[in-house]
Amino acid sequence: MNSHTPYTVIYLHGFLSSPQSVKAMQTQAFFAKHYPTIDFVVPSIDHYPDRAIIQLKALVAQYQQTKLRFVGSSMGGFFSTHLVNQFGGKAVLINPAVMPHVLLNDYLGEHENPYTKNTFLLEHKHIDVLERLFVRDLNNLENFWVLLQTADEALDYQQAVDRYLGARVTIEEGGDHSFVGYERYLKGIAEFLLEE
Repeated sequence: MNSHTPYTVIYLHGFLSSPQSVKAMQTQAFFAKHYPTIDFVVPSIDHYPDRAIIQLKALVAQYQQTKLRFVGSSMGGFFSTHLVNQFGGKAVLINPAVMPHVLLNDYLGEHENPYTKNTFLLEHKHIDVLERLFVRDLNNLENFWVLLQTADEALDYQQAVDRYLGARVTIEEGGDHSFVGYERYLKGIAEFLLEE
């Protein structure tokens, strides 16, 4: 591992999730134990996508002089894809939201985050923002590793298979949207993100 340029690993949680989610905490604990010198950042992402992307780009700007690495779950996978495409780096995506501007049409209205208890109103204007953030042509697909489980109840895994054609893709039968047994992949995730 090249020690001259430091790495930054940014974990991006999903819709209605938080830095207190199981996967976020498992990932943070793994990097703290095995890679204590690496900056590991888990932002609490704003519920509204227009605010979220401003927040995330400001965060990325803080670490522009480092090697950017992302772990993105669900909606965090969507944001990770956008950020890698714009700023470079590598990302591991866990059951990523491929087209949230389509998916979230069924989720318009008021929501409460189960972790923070914050409520917010999802409106058509937020769907429009997500559509603008959708990257039609992905660059450098070799910089993505996509972890999918076929029994994901929230997303059609096949959309991700088609979207990330040319990337490293791992498909497991069964499971669910949380990605059952995620901790089995932590060592591999770190190795993929930190290889040159």
